[in-house]
Amino acid sequence: MNWTANYPVELSAPDIEPYRAGNTGIPYYTTFDSGAAGPHVLINALVHGNELCGAIAVDTLMRRQVRPARGRLTFGFCNVAAYRRFDPKDPNATRYVDEDFNRLWDNATLDGDRRSVELERAREIRPLIDTVDYLLDIHSMQHRTVPLMMAGPIEKGRTLAAALGYPRYVVADAGHAAGRRLRDYAGFADPESPKNALLVECGQHWESGASGIALEACFRFLLHFDMIDQSVADADLSPTEAGQQIIQVTDAVTIQTDGFRFSGDFKGMECLPEAGTEIGRDGDRKVLTPYDNCVLIMPSRRLNKGQTAVRLGRLIG
Repeated sequence: MNWTANYPVELSAPDIEPYRAGNTGIPYYTTFDSGAAGPHVLINALVHGNELCGAIAVDTLMRRQVRPARGRLTFGFCNVAAYRRFDPKDPNATRYVDEDFNRLWDNATLDGDRRSVELERAREIRPLIDTVDYLLDIHSMQHRTVPLMMAGPIEKGRTLAAALGYPRYVVADAGHAAGRRLRDYAGFADPESPKNALLVECGQHWESGASGIALEACFRFLLHFDMIDQSVADADLSPTEAGQQIIQVTDAVTIQTDGFRFSGDFKGMECLPEAGTEIGRDGDRKVLTPYDNCVLIMPSRRLNKGQTAVRLGRLIG
């Protein structure tokens, strides 16, 4: 299905070839060491090859020569193989080459025998990921909706999101039945580990404003960890909205049949007031909201068996 009729490609894919060599031994990953004590922070783009805003943000940070005042700062481009195939005439075709890069991040999968373009790349960057203390993973969404910070299932993720104060909506969720995300890998999702990660969804994949949202999220992340001076970021920061809102995901609707369909043209962040409202059909089974004021989080257009159709959440706080 070609979705460009609904969502035109308003962004231009930057040339990331100048970053191929990097300096970490892993192509397209570059680390800057301040020489002063501090954490290792990673700003990560292109987990999905058609999500341009992250590539634009990291390219901008590199071209501006943003460097850490303490600790180590790494900039990276993940699924370069998919990104190289990006075509604005068919922009959804390059989310990945063989499989979703963001469903591979558990030890059993990474240590297994299965092979794919994405798995080989995940295994290549894994040693570097293992050294990272704090990760910001930049993404975008299928539908044009407000940006979201995906804070993961445990309290430390929500705490970090609140410290940034941006974007306004924070989603606390456990990911997908189809596989683990990078932001949930190892210590990032361990409540006993000091490591932490956030995943920011910067709006619709190709809308013009997504790249600015991605860049602001990067700057706020770096400011929080005292990696940069405020003056470096000021021109790209917007006034923060009062009352950051957390949405606690309670259910993920995993598709059970080859015949899933939504009952309405849902885009995401719809708040359905009555429990028992039909939101879709999975074969012959009705999919109903489980409680009043149920928020629909990122309804998918990739309605394939075993994948997440939509997540359901409550507004809290």
